[in-house]
Amino acid sequence: MDLHVPITLADELSDDVIASTGLLDLSSGEIRRIEYEDYDVAARGVPVHLPDYEFTCGTLSNRGRDLEFQVQVNRATGQYAVSADELLEIKKRAAALFAAPPKG
Repeated sequence: MDLHVPITLADELSDDVIASTGLLDLSSGEIRRIEYEDYDVAARGVPVHLPDYEFTCGTLSNRGRDLEFQVQVNRATGQYAVSADELLEIKKRAAALFAAPPKG
């Protein structure tokens, strides 16, 4: 099954945050099709290679509710993904998030 969900990403630097969007593959944990907002990856490289890079987190949103999770970034390849344990937790929490009635 090919199940991708849209997410937002935040690459945290010492004094800045680089925002982007991507697709989380719920079967493998890989994050693909990353599109940075107001950041030139061709000129500056992936954020993980910046000297003041600290960490990356992701957010899955549905009907006004957010689910935040830790994202791993491979320093050699720049590939974004979530660990198997984190992916399992996301699936559990996402099921509750999507089943809940809208906030209001």
